[in-house]
Amino acid sequence: MENEYIIEMLGITKEFPGIKANDNITLQLKKGEIHALLGENGAGKSTLMSVLFGLYQPEQGVIKKNGEVVRINDPNDATALGIGMVHQHFKLIDVFTVLDNIILGAETTKLGFLQKKEARRRVIALSEKYGLKINVDAKIEDITVGMQQRVEILKMLYRDNEILIFDEPTAVLTPQEIDELMEIMRQFSKEGKSILFITHKLNEIMAVADRVTVLRKGKYIGTVNTSDVTKQELSTMMVGRPVQLEVQKKKSEPKEDILTVENITVPSKLHKNNAVKNVSFNVRAGEIVCIAGIDGNGQTELVGGITGLEKISSGKITLCGKDITKASIKKKSEAGLAHIPEDRHKHGLVLSFTLKENMVLQRFKEKRFRKAGFIRFGEVSAYADELIERFDVRSGQGGKTVARSMSGGNQQKAIIAREIDREKPLLLAVQPTRGLDVGAIEFIHSEIVAERDKGRAVLLVSLELEEVMSLSDRILVMYEGEIVGQLDPEKTNAEELGLYMSGAKRGNVH
Repeated sequence: MENEYIIEMLGITKEFPGIKANDNITLQLKKGEIHALLGENGAGKSTLMSVLFGLYQPEQGVIKKNGEVVRINDPNDATALGIGMVHQHFKLIDVFTVLDNIILGAETTKLGFLQKKEARRRVIALSEKYGLKINVDAKIEDITVGMQQRVEILKMLYRDNEILIFDEPTAVLTPQEIDELMEIMRQFSKEGKSILFITHKLNEIMAVADRVTVLRKGKYIGTVNTSDVTKQELSTMMVGRPVQLEVQKKKSEPKEDILTVENITVPSKLHKNNAVKNVSFNVRAGEIVCIAGIDGNGQTELVGGITGLEKISSGKITLCGKDITKASIKKKSEAGLAHIPEDRHKHGLVLSFTLKENMVLQRFKEKRFRKAGFIRFGEVSAYADELIERFDVRSGQGGKTVARSMSGGNQQKAIIAREIDREKPLLLAVQPTRGLDVGAIEFIHSEIVAERDKGRAVLLVSLELEEVMSLSDRILVMYEGEIVGQLDPEKTNAEELGLYMSGAKRGNVH
């Protein structure tokens, strides 16, 4: 009888200094199924998939394909076996074009010359077949994260992979892009491709997965059919306790203006038009104002203009009564801005630094951490340990762990811990729960609400409709660089919000 499993990972154990990331885990993938891998941040999901993709070698266990034991020493072996992976943090070269990234390592050559014309035709054909619209000539550094993900998927399709691993594929996508991706996954499954889908978003699992394997703290908890369980049961399996899936908060009582943005315009790096066009709004102490919108409608550039990461061509920004329009990033930070950035690797962490060094990036000159010009490392360690404990940042060696080696969700928790603890009047949080599990989201949401209740102004930028609806006190919708609507979350719904986000509806903003 033909083996029903295309991939079997049996008794896999993988250790790192101070941590058993995978502890005797078994995972079986059926042919043509969508199989979700669910677990908290640091549960060992990405590690397990990295073992399957040949990035890590396990200390114990075997991998079988179609019932035969296989040895996967590196990603080239995985590709030869038809295994492809879209990583949580994309493996793309910023200065190369979309086309060059897709064909890199799988180039078609003739007499030693690159056959780019044929590759280009094939990439465009694949992108049209699967509805993955891309500009093959754009540079990676100039396109949105949603577009970058399409590039990663096309990389797999270009190599004819039959086993597709998606590591947190929706962490950076808009609701519309998530729906598109789910549809693409279903299409892959119908064509006989087998999908392993790492996520902690329960809605997506219920919508698209056939079966779910749950990991907790590196151990195998169980595999269930999606049709046999509820979201609440899955979240309890994953976290080990019941989780509050709704945000609990009282009505806001806003006070004075903390941030005032007047008629700001930010040029676009991608095209001649401006990315942000004459935008004005305010955020008051004691309220959470959310900028909602589909990715690529100017939110990134707006945040860049406020934080100083992008130059603004006109307009004025006032923070705590002080004009900070032309101030440096450092001066803006000192004037009262804490910033949880969209791209945790580019703007949030120094990846080669330890966790404790990252925790004091903006504060190492404070008296507590410095004496006679020298850093007081004992104080830095004690402070980092305090934050690690409070925010449950999981790492193999505590504050000594190198940031690069941590899971994406724990890197995110580290940034949130640092920025919230700086206690600045304005907390600018961009996609704060990106890549976090339900337990961590519950905690971060309660922390953001607590900061609001202490009188801080919170400017939230989120692509997650649920987060926008449940966390904000006021919603501003951005479309094509403009604010097209101001909504009260109590009086609107996801459908209406979606119409504003797609530009189908415009309202009174003031």
